[in-house]
Amino acid sequence: MKVGLQPLLNDSNLDANQSSSQRQLSVSVSAVSDEGDRGLPLNLCLVLDHSGSMNGTPLKTVKEAALQLVDKLTPRDRISVVAFDHRAKVIIPNQPVNDVESVKKRISKLEADGGTAIDEGLKLGIEEIAKGKQDTSSQIFLLTDGENEHGDNGRCLKLAGLASSYNITLNTLGFGSHWNQDVLENISDTAGGTLSYIEFPEQAVDEFGRLFTRVQSVGLTNAYLLLELAPNVRLAELKPLAQVAPDTIELPVQKEQDLYIVRLGDLMKEERVILANLYLNQFPPGQQWVVSTQVRYDDPALGQGNLLSEKVPVYANVQAVYQPANNEKVQKEILALAKYRQTQIAETKLQQGDKVGAATMLQTAAKTALQLGDQSAATVLQKSATRLQSGEELSEADRKKTRIVSKTILQE
Repeated sequence: MKVGLQPLLNDSNLDANQSSSQRQLSVSVSAVSDEGDRGLPLNLCLVLDHSGSMNGTPLKTVKEAALQLVDKLTPRDRISVVAFDHRAKVIIPNQPVNDVESVKKRISKLEADGGTAIDEGLKLGIEEIAKGKQDTSSQIFLLTDGENEHGDNGRCLKLAGLASSYNITLNTLGFGSHWNQDVLENISDTAGGTLSYIEFPEQAVDEFGRLFTRVQSVGLTNAYLLLELAPNVRLAELKPLAQVAPDTIELPVQKEQDLYIVRLGDLMKEERVILANLYLNQFPPGQQWVVSTQVRYDDPALGQGNLLSEKVPVYANVQAVYQPANNEKVQKEILALAKYRQTQIAETKLQQGDKVGAATMLQTAAKTALQLGDQSAATVLQKSATRLQSGEELSEADRKKTRIVSKTILQE
């Protein structure tokens, strides 16, 4: 595997007469297969809520989804399963996928009972998956349908940070309408994973399958984006970097000597896109170096770590008579980030009791979604705005759909 790396400015031309300019740098990163690459073995841990509220159809469909995942694994892969209610227990210790029927039989025996303690399940899940993380893609699927009433949300986030430091990716799946969206989203964002929403039980199989297909495409792990800026270029101080594809996530950045470093985690064949908000001081006319991009990563298939991709520089064409050269692809990525941030502002206004302000911002986000060509997001956002305008409250399902479509494409 090698790294695919493509940096682009939203406008590659600069005005030589301007003392200061702002540009968005789009960096597309992916894992690119060489001929003969088999892909990484998957080290998968399912952390499943089997509390009393999962009784009946919910747990039945989740077990069905889990069984279908197991059927897709190969002897190269590893599996572990943790079940939790207000306690947690290891149902299947971390092991190679040699006896599929035995694994499926133990999952099938799960029954619903008790309360919900997400952190207990997460702790055991991390312990189990850590036993098989050598030279694999280590992925946890955490599913819950409830609030963490018997657990500690702060501990959940600390465990997510621990998972990230161990190069373990945490994907969260919210089932139904009564789970804590902030907690599950923070867990997945912290540990480089995906937040998924299963509104109805019949969606469980498709959502598990979609997520499984995605993690199967992981080719490189523990990746970091390295940015080296020209002396007269700086990052914005407020929200300088965000991922905008395949999900929108605000990204923290660290500085080490002359480099700005952003953790990416897994690299998949699917393109990941990072936007950096740059401020540029005045440049003389001509082609001028603005920034260089590079990726540091591990290749578990080769058993090698701290590898470096080719360094890719970015230049601007500084003009005495400025004419814009807007990049349509990057403009759409800027709109994707705007949709997310507009929805966040709407949520804040709603929390403050400002329904009118929230509705206005949701309408703005809906218009942004239409500019993107994201009709499903526009429909959800406008529906929520209309309900607020008519004096109605947003249901838990409305709030969750609104958040999900702000950062990704809702799976219907």
